[in-house]
Amino acid sequence: MAILSPTDLSPFLALARHKSFRRAADELGCTPSALSHSLKALEERLDVRLFNRTTRSVALTEAGERLLARVAPAFRDIEDALDDLNNFRGTPVGRLRINASRPSARMVLLPLVARFLEAYPRVGIEIVINNELVDMVSEGFDAGVRFGEIIAQDMIAVSIGPRQRTAIVATPNFFEKHPRPSRPEQLKSLPCIGFRFGTGRLYAWEFERGGVELSVEVDGALVLDDQDMMVDAALAGAGIAFTFEDQVKDLVEAGKLTRVLEDWCPYYSGFYLYYPSRRQMPAALRAFVDFVRADGAGR
Repeated sequence: MAILSPTDLSPFLALARHKSFRRAADELGCTPSALSHSLKALEERLDVRLFNRTTRSVALTEAGERLLARVAPAFRDIEDALDDLNNFRGTPVGRLRINASRPSARMVLLPLVARFLEAYPRVGIEIVINNELVDMVSEGFDAGVRFGEIIAQDMIAVSIGPRQRTAIVATPNFFEKHPRPSRPEQLKSLPCIGFRFGTGRLYAWEFERGGVELSVEVDGALVLDDQDMMVDAALAGAGIAFTFEDQVKDLVEAGKLTRVLEDWCPYYSGFYLYYPSRRQMPAALRAFVDFVRADGAGR
């Protein structure tokens, strides 16, 4: 077998991480065809197939899974060692990949990132929107942003914004045609805009008042998988939407949307930046975490 260098494995690691030739090629700064050629050459040198490829998907073979399990930790150690050199520079450098839900990105993450990038011009940040939890390590993310209630206990979490309260909204015109609900159960007989998770599960709207908790499975002709679109649909008169107070505050104040069931809308802990415990935290991530902590201390 020909001797390989660590750089020979970079195409393999990138494709294993992204499961997409286009995204892996973007990371490596090459074309998908060049990446495909490099992987084919690597498989020929190793005399083993590492990926099963179809026109629609890319998946590791058993041999590829085994190779990834052995070399990925070693590459992370190398990256950590190189990143540790940032401690000898005056300013952190590097690129962070952050996975975030759409509401968290829009409401708290993007405004904070803009200020961070101004303070740390040699750090880059890539934000990937995904409403479902992902495997941080295998997907190659440095950190994520989600509601504190759903973050795994083995993650380190730092508050990245204030507590968030839910809001039930529709247009004033909608409530001229339909009765305003006074109790959550009454939503079952009204046109509501449903939300479906990436797992396929429909979200049951959650309410709380005076220690009483309710979960209501609403009905309606329209189901979406994006909360921004739910607000847009409510504005279009499609029905009642379940969203967050901060997301519709300006629309409510402008009279474009009307809130109902306010006394049943609970508060949540808010969004948190979370990341896996590592022996060596990348300098760019350390700077971002410190920035988030300082921002929280000033709230």
